[in-house]
Amino acid sequence: MTRSSRPDPKTEALRAQGTLHARPDAVRDPLFASHEFFDPRDLVQVKYEMLRRVDVEGQPVARTADTFGFSRPTFYQAHAAFHAQGIGGLVPRKRGPRGAHKVTAAVLAFVAAQRAEDPALTARVVLPRIHDHFGLDVHRRSLERAVRRQEKKRR
Repeated sequence: MTRSSRPDPKTEALRAQGTLHARPDAVRDPLFASHEFFDPRDLVQVKYEMLRRVDVEGQPVARTADTFGFSRPTFYQAHAAFHAQGIGGLVPRKRGPRGAHKVTAAVLAFVAAQRAEDPALTARVVLPRIHDHFGLDVHRRSLERAVRRQEKKRR
């Protein structure tokens, strides 16, 4: 393996943390070209410097956001998150659902009770019962995965 094809450890660390800037080339602020300490790949650092530029140096929001490669709405979201949560507010959050919306603990308890009566019950047989009892249309694979996760937790 040649030296140039090795993955950069910092890039890999930023990627693993979820803080790798997807568009580091959009950061046109001179500070990020002046010293290696300022890394346009570090999304948290870029957002922090953008906020500092506006809050401390009094630079205009629109121009500063553009110079740092962000939109004004993104600036205001970062600003609110920083003031509410500190530096941790600048770390991107995973998008999408944070947990099961349909296969809740109550649904899993219902399934466990049904399977206690008849251990041979399959997900296909339980799904209509879930619909009748809770009024939910749950996908078969979603139920199977949730039951498997619950069984793993019990071990």
